[in-house]
Amino acid sequence: MERALDLPVNLHGASLSIDSDGPGATARVAVAVADLAVASDVLVLGGDLGAGKTAFTKAFGAALGIAEHITSPTFTLVQRYDGGRLVLHHLDVYRLDHVDETIDLALPELFEDGSVVVIEWGDTILSVLPQNYLFVNFVFGDGDDERTIELSAVGSPWQARMRSLREALEGATSC
Repeated sequence: MERALDLPVNLHGASLSIDSDGPGATARVAVAVADLAVASDVLVLGGDLGAGKTAFTKAFGAALGIAEHITSPTFTLVQRYDGGRLVLHHLDVYRLDHVDETIDLALPELFEDGSVVVIEWGDTILSVLPQNYLFVNFVFGDGDDERTIELSAVGSPWQARMRSLREALEGATSC
């Protein structure tokens, strides 16, 4: 059996914890998540500045087949990327001072248009997000490139896919 990701992967109920040794490993996690993504999925990214949220989103978009260069929409707040198997809306809400400012982002329309929505710093606006999403948290490790990536399913759609995600991360093949 070929291993797609040679990193410790731990499954605890509806969550996974992956130790990443650098950007390549983070990208492999993003690819595994993208392979299971479906229309109307929401990914909420959390973690400190520079922890890997944008790197994850770049790899996620590439895995969807988006050829356009993905950058963090820190100043534009929302960027749409077409051309993949799913449309990707990439949001960065770091610059928002209050959750009420999300009204200008037209979030309900984004959540209902059949795209995938990835929200950097999304943990700061949980009260206005749908009930179902995958929370991806990046925690700095001891080394410069080391991270722990915590994936937590909130709601049944991602909970139903967590075993498949774990198997993909462990390099398991399914028949």
